Amino acid sequence: MTLMMGTFISISSYSWLGTWMGLEINLLSFIPLMNDNKFMLTEASMKYFLIQSLSSTIFLFSIIINMLNMHFISDFLQNNFILLIMNSSLLMKMGSAPFHFWFPELMEELNWNNNLILMTWQKIAPMILISYSISNKINLYLFMTTIIMSAIIGSIQGLNQINLQKIMAYSSINHIAWMISALMINLYIWKIYFMIYSFLLMTIIFFFNYFNIYYLKQIYSMMNYNMLMKLAISINLLSLGGLPPFLGFLPKWLIIQMFLNLNNIFIIFILLMTSLITLYFYMRIIISSMILNSVNLNFFYSMNKNYLNNVYLFIYTFICVSSLILTTMFLNL
Repeated sequence: MTLMMGTFISISSYSWLGTWMGLEINLLSFIPLMNDNKFMLTEASMKYFLIQSLSSTIFLFSIIINMLNMHFISDFLQNNFILLIMNSSLLMKMGSAPFHFWFPELMEELNWNNNLILMTWQKIAPMILISYSISNKINLYLFMTTIIMSAIIGSIQGLNQINLQKIMAYSSINHIAWMISALMINLYIWKIYFMIYSFLLMTIIFFFNYFNIYYLKQIYSMMNYNMLMKLAISINLLSLGGLPPFLGFLPKWLIIQMFLNLNNIFIIFILLMTSLITLYFYMRIIISSMILNSVNLNFFYSMNKNYLNNVYLFIYTFICVSSLILTTMFLNL
């Protein structure tokens, strides 16, 4: 309750000091949720506390400079300098590049429930506070740099990971680039993107938490025991990557359409190319599970026992093709 209250105080406050108080309540509420004896509680909570305290100190420092109203500095330089420091601290709070160094390391030391909160709820307050000053010209360059770096780092550094928590962390960094791009266009589009992204994450993390999966080799063996589970996880991963017939493509399509209307081709190119890389390490999970029909090699495996896999594959193909046809018809309208 206090975690939610801290976020609501931040986004509904009329003063910057009130937003800082809400962020501190949110910080102090999340640390007790890390209490899990199976994981490295002390190290994870200390890392999170130090990083969030540093960003909160920088945020408070920018508020104090704004209240001092230094006359020997011009108003233009002072306002832009304050907004630059303030937005940098908020980017550090959400784990966006180039302030992402703590995010994957912390994700590896937490359980799936805390990872879900860290990737979804903990990003609401910083992003809405960023939206207040995103139209500023000086900050526009900061956000453009952040979008490019988050998209590239989140996609490339996720390639050589075998830990699912780190894969989801770098995927989240890549999605931060899309969400900041949505904030540059419209807050309503950001809400759509964030709701769909949170729903897909909840579904995937429910599977990982229920089967206690943390590494790629575990998901390979688990998915080969249940064909329906294999299909469900595959669809969710493809949707999270933004493959066109699935739900995750809808908010990305809206962002692409808006940027095309603004003739901003460079950002679209970066976001699309890096999304293809993130789709690669999702497809690496799916293809390996589709190829392997059993956990152990069985050279005398009868083909007539594998008819359920063919049925599921046919249904999956039919859904994909029909969804693609319906999406194409909708786009032509």
